[in-house]
Amino acid sequence: MTTAVVAVDAAAASDIALALDRGGVHAVAAVSASAPAAAAADALLGEEGRQLLAAVTGADLLLLELRRDTIGPALVSLCDRHGVRIVPLLGDAGDDRLAGLYGLAGPLPLADAPGIAAALAAGDVPAPAPAVPRSGRVIAVWGPTGAPGRSTVAVELAVELARDGRRVGLVDADTHAPSLALALGIADEGPGFAAACRQAEHDTLTPAELSRVSVALGRGVEVLTGLNRPGRWPELSDQRVTAALGVCRTWTDETVVDVAASLERDEEIVSDLAGPRRNAATLAAVREADLVVAVASADPVGIARFVRGHAELRATIGATPVVVVVNRLRGGVLGVDPRGQVRATLERFCGIREVWFLPHDQKAADAAMLAARPVLDVAGRSALSAGVRRLVGEAVAPSAPVAPATSRPRRARSGRGVFARTA
Repeated sequence: MTTAVVAVDAAAASDIALALDRGGVHAVAAVSASAPAAAAADALLGEEGRQLLAAVTGADLLLLELRRDTIGPALVSLCDRHGVRIVPLLGDAGDDRLAGLYGLAGPLPLADAPGIAAALAAGDVPAPAPAVPRSGRVIAVWGPTGAPGRSTVAVELAVELARDGRRVGLVDADTHAPSLALALGIADEGPGFAAACRQAEHDTLTPAELSRVSVALGRGVEVLTGLNRPGRWPELSDQRVTAALGVCRTWTDETVVDVAASLERDEEIVSDLAGPRRNAATLAAVREADLVVAVASADPVGIARFVRGHAELRATIGATPVVVVVNRLRGGVLGVDPRGQVRATLERFCGIREVWFLPHDQKAADAAMLAARPVLDVAGRSALSAGVRRLVGEAVAPSAPVAPATSRPRRARSGRGVFARTA
């Protein structure tokens, strides 16, 4: 007789066990959904853990309620070694994408106990879908020194990209001042991206492992937290970051990477040794990126820093497309027509003609920081959210070609831009 272990938290566990017995499948044990994964990973020790592992490895089937905390590489490997077939069951809080990540069959509905028993008796359990390699994009969010809002823009880009059904990874690769975990209220005891980089160096990093070490933000966004101490920057070497981002392409549709400001390579000039470089993570991320979102602060100092940094960015990334975003736009610090002032300056000194603006929405930004959530979650109708939505729809992930805007002829001026007095 076929034997099975039922690992389900819902009240349907007894119904499933009874339906299996009626269908000729003997349920030898019913345990909590997370118990098998905990036992396989040595998190459930003692006599209870040994008995559970013996029951799982001695059964023919493991009926498992599929959630992020109920499955892992250790459990899948254990079942493979002992010839135990995992039958995923999907409840209201489940994630059907996990089945594909771990090479499992398509999940069956958890609430349909008779249907589960009938499918097992008839051998009609859906076969695992063939793995289709993803070819996701890497989007690096860069900005010059001075906190122009790189992390805020990265978070809002990620959640906005996920609104259209994309699966999005959000990576904190800042080796100077990592902040995504703090801003989003995520525990950073075990930095996810550093762990991914260590595995990538040994060629053991997989999409399933990335899902394990990441933290679900909701809305289809998975976060790989940054270093919990900036002093650990040697862990993010050029080779490790490049390899990890390569695996991220097969993990999600879009990977948004928050990087540090500095693009300097001075340490390579003063030393002949092939030692670690603090800016290696930033340089590797912008080189690996398919698109760079360059963020400038909408004030004279911020624009001046951006103008100087833009040339260095271009020298680093070559012909990679760049979307220029001017953040915290407000009229008081730039005088009359702040958009026109910024456009004229960037066109004159950098040759940049396409610029996107995000308004200075302090109320929405403060609410998001207080709640440790993205602005879209706490102030979805704010001007800042609307600006990010327009940025994504027109520049980052346009659904259709956008006709270039025709600018009205301007009256000639003797000095144009915010640097007219010093140019």
